[in-house]
Amino acid sequence: MTSGCTIEAHNFQRDQAQFDAANAVILGVSVDTPDSHKQFCTKEGLTFRLLADPAHKVVEAYGSLGHFGPITIANRNTFLIDPSGKIARVWTKVEVQHHSAEVLAALASYSSGPKQ
Repeated sequence: MTSGCTIEAHNFQRDQAQFDAANAVILGVSVDTPDSHKQFCTKEGLTFRLLADPAHKVVEAYGSLGHFGPITIANRNTFLIDPSGKIARVWTKVEVQHHSAEVLAALASYSSGPKQ
């Protein structure tokens, strides 16, 4: 529930229709509990999926486990995963104000690129 997470979440929520139009699924992951996520999504009006990973399995598998002082966190990283399940693009240490637009632009260039 940090300001950065809130801004980023609101921007992805704002752009939800564009992600839907691109057949893209927004899926957030953090190390917080399911109850914390439910409270956050309700408070902020979020409708995309926010998965709880308190055991750090997903966050660690994606190399996104971090620390903020003594607190374990999920680093603010984004993975664009193509329809075959391969990671097509990675963003690390994103700037929350513009990140949703960056991902949308990458989706547009990815979908208009050469087909295999």
